[in-house]
Amino acid sequence: MRAPIMVLTALILALPVGAGAADPVPTHSVSATSDVPHGRLDKYEAFPSRFVSARHVWVWVPEGYDSNGPRLPVIYMHDGQNLFETSTAYGGQEWGIDEALSGMRQKAIVVGVWNSPTRYADYFPKKVAAHLPADMQARVADTAKGQLKADDYLRFLVEEVKPFIDRAYRTQPDAAHTSIMGSSMGGLISLYALGEYPQVFGRAACVSIHWPLMAPPTTPEARDSAAAATTQAWEAWFRAAHFDPKRQRLYMDHGTRDLDANYRPYSLKMEAVLPRYGWVEGRNWRSSVFEGTTHNEADWRARVEIPLGFLLAQ
Repeated sequence: MRAPIMVLTALILALPVGAGAADPVPTHSVSATSDVPHGRLDKYEAFPSRFVSARHVWVWVPEGYDSNGPRLPVIYMHDGQNLFETSTAYGGQEWGIDEALSGMRQKAIVVGVWNSPTRYADYFPKKVAAHLPADMQARVADTAKGQLKADDYLRFLVEEVKPFIDRAYRTQPDAAHTSIMGSSMGGLISLYALGEYPQVFGRAACVSIHWPLMAPPTTPEARDSAAAATTQAWEAWFRAAHFDPKRQRLYMDHGTRDLDANYRPYSLKMEAVLPRYGWVEGRNWRSSVFEGTTHNEADWRARVEIPLGFLLAQ
């Protein structure tokens, strides 16, 4: 729900080993920066696209990554500027993804895709919006200030970013080893990706997922009504989506303070919907509430090993 920060110092281009001449590489790619203490961070500026506006794509590889070494699973994460460095992170708070993964047994490559000035439109599930009541659709359109672009954003990830990553890095490209993860609106688009592209994304983590879709209602009565309408819209999309719970895994959570304090009526209703479509909590799906936590990078960083571990579990 927040405006992106798009400040980045231009650095020297250095392609990772394995990138070919035909790869859709941006005009600049940069090696690791000194304030990333673990692994290597490759920075691709203004990654071009036929579907969405150009945006930065940062790729982190763990310590010991080698062009001749084992292939690794990949996690695609939204709001990429908030993941690795405080200098670009919202409010100077970053997730510390490199620190978290470096302390875990599981190893993975993380692709951080920066957001854009059209973040809300990029991350809002368009096919869910189509099932909302007219008044809610109008509020969405007003907030988006233009057409919803989630389908185009996912095509960017699936048809442009992922093929490049799989060519340039030693990845395990199958869905079982390809995850998608984000917070707030990034949680919405992660769930949407799981249902729209099950052949690409086998696992999704939705941290502080913004179930209200827009600014939450201010009274309990209005919140209950909105939660019911929102859940109906999600379920209408679920009926047409392509989830494969036998092979996919879904994680979602939220806190209990500030913006997250509005989420429980929505998540309770969604938790009742998911089992109808093959999701079994504790087996292929997990939903957690973190008491006393709020809607910011500091609290997400404090628990990030939990969703990361869920995504990378064998």
